[in-house]
Amino acid sequence: MKNIRIKKRARISQGDIYKDVEFIEYAIEKTGVIEISKIVFPFVVVLTQDCDLNHDYTVRWARNGGSNHDKKIISVIVAPLYNAEHVYKGEHLSELGMTMAEIEKGKTPGKTLRQNQTPRYHYLEFPTNVPIVSSVIDFKHYFTVNVEYLKKHKKGNFICQMGPLYREDVSQRFSSYLSRIGLPEQ
Repeated sequence: MKNIRIKKRARISQGDIYKDVEFIEYAIEKTGVIEISKIVFPFVVVLTQDCDLNHDYTVRWARNGGSNHDKKIISVIVAPLYNAEHVYKGEHLSELGMTMAEIEKGKTPGKTLRQNQTPRYHYLEFPTNVPIVSSVIDFKHYFTVNVEYLKKHKKGNFICQMGPLYREDVSQRFSSYLSRIGLPEQ
């Protein structure tokens, strides 16, 4: 991926990549004690449409609120970036006690993944000035993050932003994967 922006903008943008983003897995109360389980993902990419993020920023921060909150969003869709080598080995969620299917790197499955021909995954390579190894987005593992949390988190955890053509490609592939027709097993 050659078209990367390192300089951060004031607002959250589609294609932004952040480090150390928390996902609250669950929160339960047990005999007066609140237990919260969270997962911290090393890197995530923002998938929410840029026009929605721009409208939210304008209403929420640029215009100091306003009376019409129609354009505000509650949360931002993100997906984790997994180390590609860990994905090939099926180890990218090993810290959560999960073993995933291995993908043979040197054979057809690995090649189709790297060429972005596998609908579930999107492969990314970064230039040397970006501190991220070759990575894979698994479109099954998207989640949402509160927009205000992410805005505050951006200050110290923004890594870079994908260029417009790259983020549009990821967005198109993500929406295509989500809109697939799931057939029941026979």
